Amino acid sequence: MTIKVRNELILLNLLVVVLIGVIALFPTSVLRVILGLPFLFFLPGYALVAALFTRKGSIGTAERLALSFGVSVAVVPLIGLAINYTPWGIKLESALYSIALLTVVASVVAWWRRQRLPETERFGIELRLRVPGWGGGTWDKVVTSVLAVVIVGTLGTLGYVAVAPKVGERFTEFYILGLDGRAIDYPQRLVVGEAGKVVVGIVNQEQETVSYQVEVVIDGVPDSETGPVVLDHDGRWEETLGFTPDKVGEGQKVEFRLYRQGTSGIYRQLQLWIDVQ
Repeated sequence: MTIKVRNELILLNLLVVVLIGVIALFPTSVLRVILGLPFLFFLPGYALVAALFTRKGSIGTAERLALSFGVSVAVVPLIGLAINYTPWGIKLESALYSIALLTVVASVVAWWRRQRLPETERFGIELRLRVPGWGGGTWDKVVTSVLAVVIVGTLGTLGYVAVAPKVGERFTEFYILGLDGRAIDYPQRLVVGEAGKVVVGIVNQEQETVSYQVEVVIDGVPDSETGPVVLDHDGRWEETLGFTPDKVGEGQKVEFRLYRQGTSGIYRQLQLWIDVQ
C-alpha cells in the first residue's frame, strides 16, 4: 500500500496550532511535552529545509531529516538570543510565538516555491507500506517475532514514561532582572536616598507548595522584606522591589536573600554592587 502526502506542510503547521492551543488550555498536560519536542528540534528546521530544497530528488530523505534536526538545533538558540534583546525578553510566550512564526513563514515560502515547479518535480512524501508475511524459514519468523516484541515494548515504555514521568530534581529558581524584564540595565549608580529598583522572580520547582520570604540587605544592613510568597509547584512570582541606600560609598553590596519555609538560614542569594554618591 502506498500513501502519498501532497502537502505535508499543512500537517506541520497544524501541529504548531495544536501545540499553542494545548499550552494555552492545558499548561501541565503531557501532550505539551510530546508536541513540544518536535516543535523545538524538528519542525522549524524541516520548514526551512523545505523552503530551500523544493525539487524532488534534490537531496535524499536521510539528508533532509538530518538537516531538519541540525537546522532546528542551530536556529532555535539564535531565536532565543534575538528575543532576549526585545521588550518581551525570553519567556514561554515570546519563544513559542517566535518559533511558530518562523515555521509558518518558512512553510509559506516552501509552498510558494513548490507551486512554481511542474507537479511531477515537486517534493512530496510517499510512504510504501507492506504487511509483513510469514513466508520464509524458521529463522525469518523468529526475527520478525523478536522485532515485533521489541517495537511493542519500546512503545509501551515510552507511553509509561510520558504518562507517569519520574519526579525531577527539587529546586527553586531565584533571579533578578532589569525593569524592562531582561538580565541587563541593573542599577549601578545612585544618590543617597534614591531608590534603586529591580524585578525579582521566584519559580517553584520543589514538587510541592512552598512559602518564601525575600529580604534585601545593603552592606549587611537590612533594607526591606517581602512575603510570605506562597507558590504551588511550577508557580511563578515576579515583582518590582526597591532598595534605598542611606550612606555614601563605592562598591556597596546589595543582597537579595531568599528564605524557604522549612529550611534554616538563607536558601538562595543574589547580589549587585552599586556606587552611592
